[in-house]
Amino acid sequence: MGVIRYSGIGSRETPDNVLVVMEKLGAAFAKKGFVLRSGGAEGADSAFERGCDAGGGKKEIYLPWKGFNGNNSDLYNLCDEAFQIAWDFHPNLYGTTGGTQKLMARNTYQVLGLDCKTKADFIACYCPLDKKGNWRGGTSQALRIAKSYNIPIFNLLSKEDLDQLKNFVNQLSTI
Repeated sequence: MGVIRYSGIGSRETPDNVLVVMEKLGAAFAKKGFVLRSGGAEGADSAFERGCDAGGGKKEIYLPWKGFNGNNSDLYNLCDEAFQIAWDFHPNLYGTTGGTQKLMARNTYQVLGLDCKTKADFIACYCPLDKKGNWRGGTSQALRIAKSYNIPIFNLLSKEDLDQLKNFVNQLSTI
């Protein structure tokens, strides 16, 4: 298998104990040579990025605009295709602000890369659920895109998904 790319993303309100796990995963994945895709937000995104940096890994940090959250990534120019994909997957993007629309377009890149065609090999995330068990919050946009492209999603909301992620990564390493 060639380069393995994963999206390390999630809620800004990820619990501290999960952030610790994400940082460790980011470092471990970096040491395996995986490329992190994330979005520079506080919480989950930053934890994965810190871990990636600690492990000396490669990363693609997609920002909705230059300097988002003080991040110096130069991946902030959003193309029309990223916006179109965002519109296709968001339930009500018309009712949002320009900033939210840019965040949703940025999420397209986290899943499909800069060319909007190179899928992540898997998603490691923290995304809260509503009372019906549906994803909620901004991360849900990336997860809807990933689901439609049949990209494996591991929501670290549950210990079961963390165990499944570890098994999945071990299988990837043997390919």
